[in-house]
Amino acid sequence: MTMMNAGPCASLGSAAALFHGFSDPSRLAILRRLAQGEQRVTDLVSHLGLAQSTVSQHLACLRGCGLVDSRPQGRASVWSLAHGAELDDLWVAAERLLAATGEAVALCPASAPATPVATPVSGQGSGQVAGQVAG
Repeated sequence: MTMMNAGPCASLGSAAALFHGFSDPSRLAILRRLAQGEQRVTDLVSHLGLAQSTVSQHLACLRGCGLVDSRPQGRASVWSLAHGAELDDLWVAAERLLAATGEAVALCPASAPATPVATPVSGQGSGQVAGQVAG
């Protein structure tokens, strides 16, 4: 059996894991909502229209990626962004890249999501995604 040399991709595992956190439209919507301030799971469930178990699973993924933190408040947990300023910078960079690529990302069959993607509302720092009503 021959050993494979560690190529340039070997060092990208952490980046791939981080971007996995952004690979689901529901997780993006949770991050955008948390950009508006701390939220309880029940607040996220109510605002996003997702099941409590789904929101909890996505929050666990985002916590595993180091993107969100929680703190106890009574019997509930309050969730917040772990690195809000860096995520703000990432949203701006992502919107610039999406503008530069046009429809190429949406039309790419290899990367097309199985579910509709929540599209950020450009030019609005509200953290809303298109089609959502602030609440």
